[in-house]
Amino acid sequence: MSLTGGPIWKDDRFHADEWTRLAPEAEALPAGTSMLVPLATFLSDVERFLGHEGQLGVEVPSGDDVRALAPHLAKFSLIALTFPAFSDGRSYSAARLLRERLGYDGELRAIGDVLADQIPLMRRCGITSFEVTHGPTRAALRDGRLAEVRRYYQPIPTAPTEVPAGTRPWLRRAAG
Repeated sequence: MSLTGGPIWKDDRFHADEWTRLAPEAEALPAGTSMLVPLATFLSDVERFLGHEGQLGVEVPSGDDVRALAPHLAKFSLIALTFPAFSDGRSYSAARLLRERLGYDGELRAIGDVLADQIPLMRRCGITSFEVTHGPTRAALRDGRLAEVRRYYQPIPTAPTEVPAGTRPWLRRAAG
């Protein structure tokens, strides 16, 4: 399958991936590049990576605790969250933690098994770019045919009125 325009969907179009993925066993750091480092590799030698002169990103496997990145969030231009399978939603929670509790405001990317039905929900969690290799998903994005979700039952701080007040159990008030 041709990846015309590259595999990264961002700003409503496909882009080439300009990030160099560092192999976990790599000794030398590529100078002056935008480097994406596996989380475990970054945590094993934080000072080494914080001294990198190019842009720094970290790839977080689904289920790993993103709170370990909290002291270093300002250094990251990109945090890539893995979605190893359509049914694995742990990275949705990681995205919400990064945005809402930890205040990360850089690029948040979904990588792995990214399918068209997930993208509106991923965006809602704060994900801003997507690594898309699935042919039908690429076609849907290219043609503007993403599914639309019109009603959400889980609130987010940026859209508090999307479900009418009083319909969520935690917002109901005792009669009184």
